[in-house]
Order: sequence, then structure tokens, then C-alpha cells
Amino acid sequence: MTMESVLETIGNVEEMAWNLVGIPVIIVVAVYLTIRTGAVQIRHLPDMLRSITDKAQKDETGRTRSLSAFQAFTVTTSARVGTGNIAGVAGAIAMGGPGAIFWMWIMALLNSSASFVESTLAQLYKTRRFDTYKGGPAYYIQRGLGSRSGGIVFAVIFIFCFAFSFTSLQSNTIVDAVTGAAGELGMENTTGLTWGLAIVLTVMTGIIVLAGLRRVAQVTQNVVPIMAILYILLGLVVIAMNLEHIPAVIGLIFGEAFNFQAAAGGAFGAMLMAGIQRGMFSNEAGMGSVPNVAATADVSHPVKQGLVQTLGVYLDTLIICSITAFIILFTFPESSFDANIGGELTQMALVQNFGSTGAVILAVIIFLLAFTSVLGNYSFGEANVLFISSSETLRKVYAAGLTAVVFMGAIIDVDLAWSIAGVTMVILAMFNLVVIMEMSGTALKLLRHYREQRRQGLDPVFRASDMPELTNVECWEDEDVREYLDARDATTTAK
Repeated sequence: MTMESVLETIGNVEEMAWNLVGIPVIIVVAVYLTIRTGAVQIRHLPDMLRSITDKAQKDETGRTRSLSAFQAFTVTTSARVGTGNIAGVAGAIAMGGPGAIFWMWIMALLNSSASFVESTLAQLYKTRRFDTYKGGPAYYIQRGLGSRSGGIVFAVIFIFCFAFSFTSLQSNTIVDAVTGAAGELGMENTTGLTWGLAIVLTVMTGIIVLAGLRRVAQVTQNVVPIMAILYILLGLVVIAMNLEHIPAVIGLIFGEAFNFQAAAGGAFGAMLMAGIQRGMFSNEAGMGSVPNVAATADVSHPVKQGLVQTLGVYLDTLIICSITAFIILFTFPESSFDANIGGELTQMALVQNFGSTGAVILAVIIFLLAFTSVLGNYSFGEANVLFISSSETLRKVYAAGLTAVVFMGAIIDVDLAWSIAGVTMVILAMFNLVVIMEMSGTALKLLRHYREQRRQGLDPVFRASDMPELTNVECWEDEDVREYLDARDATTTAK
């Protein structure tokens, strides 16, 4: 079987899976959870900003008990903000036209309710391991639904379908961007550069991930803010250079989103699919990836991390993806491209604005975005490896395996990397979305508990004894939130 036939087969499977199952389920779940939570993702925006500053508690030695809310946010953002924000947005525009961006925005707003539910559940059912917490879908499937076997099935699928396939895509995108920039600078043969990058990426990844989650958090909390600010600044410069075109681009996005002639011709389906699929690839809301790290945060109430991770969806899609869309549409407002095009479209747009310097700048940004995504993907997979077995040896085997995938991803064909990622994403998303629909009642109980304390002017704190009907809750006894309780009681007494 030739590579072309393999790509065609995988592409057909991906399209069928998204059209027949993926998109209908995502829309139904997003609307259902938005209504059932009372649009928590919109009503509680101030609480999102407040919760991200929660500090982790310290043990008797002065060491923090786990990751802080901000550290967990940066680790998940490092995985969210990656190739999906550059290559994914470019692909959405190529597949579905400018209108696909509108549907990315809409689905980010709706589907962020799924991000809230999955991360809240992950916090509730987290467990302790050494100097941190662990949790995620596998854990809330076992503890909330009482199915150890279901959790293991999810963990195995996740490790091979997400941690490995998405990691290969990130390293592939780094090589693609850097060699593309080298080509702009006049390098004709980039084979040596490709192999050199593959080796460098592999070594960098191995050094960090073999040390574990805390090392990943230390790196991402420093790098993620820098890379996000750098890309936002780049976007603002492009926007400032094209101020007169802003009304036309916004009109193009909204106009194409409601182009009924396109709908009659079948193009609307392609546009909707592009917006939803590439949007989920970018922000990962409801996919079951983010909860694996959301569970590691040391917070006083499960809802707080649900709100923080909802904010991550907004940062990813409404801000960073929008910047990419404007960069492309300012330069190529009505051009047609191959549907398989990726980050090179964004690179072409920046070259138009800044010359070859634009390609170099984007290569640096993509390197930061994609490399931190590799680290974030490691963190997501680690939680599932430890669910199957708490063996430190197994964790290191997984870390070594992911490091090897970084090398392989750097040298494989880019179309194959994207096709594999597309199929695996719909498998994981469907699994997790069905689970959180089933368990959404528990998240709603926690949300009502949180809101009641907020109405009283309190900093919300949750203890397992507050809801004795919830079983298999391990990390929410009085001693787990004692510092929060003491601080709150002291404040109440002073008043």
C-alpha cells in the first residue's frame, strides 16, 4: 500500500467519523451543558480571573503540596497553545473558508462548558501521589462511575492516541516551520537541518520529561507567558499595519459564516466541520486531555479549577487563534488553498508583511509553542500511565517512549501526522463527552455549593463532608483544606 493510499484511507475514516458522530455529539453536549450550568462559562468570568491566582498550600517542610492554580494553567495552556493555533487555524480557513473562524468562536464559547465540567470532576476525584496530585478522565470514570476497566480503556487509548500522536505532530510542525524559514533565507537543501532539529528536540524533551511533572511545570510557567505575549505582540503589529482592513475582514468572517448559497451547495458542512474540528484540536475543550493536569492543582474548591481551565479555552481560541486568522485574512482575504495546508499559510502571510524576517519570527514562535505542547502532552499522558500502574519505572518507560516519538515525528510526512491526529481526536472526544454528560449532575452540585459560598462573600472551600452522598472522594477532607479554612474563619471572626 502506497503512502498516498494510506493517507486517503485515514482521511476518509476521519471525515466519516467527524460528520456522522463527532460534530453532532459535540454540538449537542456543548448546548446541553451550557444550558444546564446556566452558562457558567459566561456568568463567572470574574471568578475565573480570581481563581487563577490561588496559591498552593505547603507541607511541614515548606514545600508546596502540588502545583498552584497558575502552574496547572500554564501546563494546560502549553498543550493547548500549539500547532492548532497556527497550522490548525490555517487549515480551518483552507478547508472551510473565512466563515470557519466564526464557528470556531461560537463553539469555543459553547464547548467551554464541557471544559468546566471535565476539569471540575477531575479535581473532585483526584488522588495523591508522592509530592503532587494526579487525576483525569480515567480517575473520574473509576471513582465516579465505578468502572476501573472503563478507566483503563480510556487511559490506554489516551496514551497511544493523544500523548503519542499529538506529540509527533508538534515536533513535525517545529521542523516544518524552521526548515521553511531556512528556505526563505536561501537554504536549498534542508535535510541536514531536519535531522539536526530532530536530535536537538529529542534531547531537550528527554532531559525535561524524565524528571517528571514538577520539572515540566517549572519550564512551562516561565516559557508559556513569554510565548503567548510574543505571539500576541506580533499579531498586534500586523493588525496595526492593516487597520483599514479590519472591517472588511470581520465582514468576510461573518458574511461567509452565513452564506446560504454556500449552504445550498454543500460548502456549509465543510465550513462547520473545519471550525469545530480545528477549534477542538486547538482548545481541547471536552477532549479529556486538560483534566489530567487540572487535577494536579492545589485549590480550595473543585469548581475553581473548572473555571480556570474555561479561561484557558478563551485565551486559546478567542485571542490567539483569532490573531492567526487576522494575520492570514489580512494577506489572503479571498484566496483558495489546498485543504491540507498547515502552518506554511501563516508563514506565507508573515513573509508578505515582514519579508523573510517574518518567516524567522514565526519559526521561533512555533518552536516555543510546539515544544511546550510536547511537554504538556507528556503531562497529560503521565496521569494515565500512573492510573494503570503507579510504578516509577513504567513512568520512565513512558517518558522514554514519548521522547522517541518526538524524534520520529520530526522526520515523518506532515500529512500523515495531521491525519493520524484527526482520527485519534474524535475517538477521545466522543469517549469523554459521553462520560461527562453522564456525570454532569455531580459538577452541578459542586457549582451550586460554590455559588452559595460566593453569595455569602466567602472564598469558597469544599470538604467531602459537605456532600456525603458523593463516594470515593479522597483528597477533600478537613486536613486537605485546613489552611483555607483557618484563613476564612479568621476573616469571618474579624468581621
